[in-house]
Amino acid sequence: MLDCTAAGLLLFAFAYFWQGNAAHELAGIGMFVLLIIHNAFHRRWFAALPKVPRERRAKFNTAMTMMLLAGMVALLATSLTISETLFAGLRLDDDSTARLIHAGIAYWLLLIVAIHLGLRWPLLMAAARKLLGIAHANAARTAVLRLMAIGIAVQGVSSVFALNLRSRLLFRISLDWWNFEESVVGFFGHCMAVAGLCMFLTYYSMQWLQHRKRVSASGRPAPRTQVMKHNPQPERLQKD
Repeated sequence: MLDCTAAGLLLFAFAYFWQGNAAHELAGIGMFVLLIIHNAFHRRWFAALPKVPRERRAKFNTAMTMMLLAGMVALLATSLTISETLFAGLRLDDDSTARLIHAGIAYWLLLIVAIHLGLRWPLLMAAARKLLGIAHANAARTAVLRLMAIGIAVQGVSSVFALNLRSRLLFRISLDWWNFEESVVGFFGHCMAVAGLCMFLTYYSMQWLQHRKRVSASGRPAPRTQVMKHNPQPERLQKD
């Protein structure tokens, strides 16, 4: 519940021109408080970092977590320098560059949080099954959920262009902001679709890598030279 609330506040904070500055800053403060609580719950994970297995998945998970923490710290630091309400006394005289960096980091964090969730998708699904009382697998339900995931991922590709995400991630100045007078739901829908795309790619990439690892561990087929050694037919063909 804490993690979902924090993710919801992050998403809510993106709609700056819809909610106003005060609500934006309150949402940001709430998100940082929940982030501190989240890390306090997972303090044992940080303590066990020196003993993390040197597998690719573990290394990637650790790297993304560190990037997430660094991004949150940078987001907090820039927010203090551009605050207009809660920390107005710390605001810079010329905060245009800080605002640009703040917005760019926020969109990068949207992707990193989605990747972070994608790495933990099996755990989230297990929690959802327990919450809903689902004890047995169902092929039809699995097929429907996978089709929904594919649909969200396809929409996510379109949403990347709708949000002009490339300019945001490259920290470029852009006047192409979302018009909240036309649609509010559409903006949040595009943001969630982009997050869904990242989660989809992360989860299924990990599944593919694990499959390759299992296939590799189960043994490779015999080399071509060894197969021909026990098969006299190619030798006869060469003589003919």
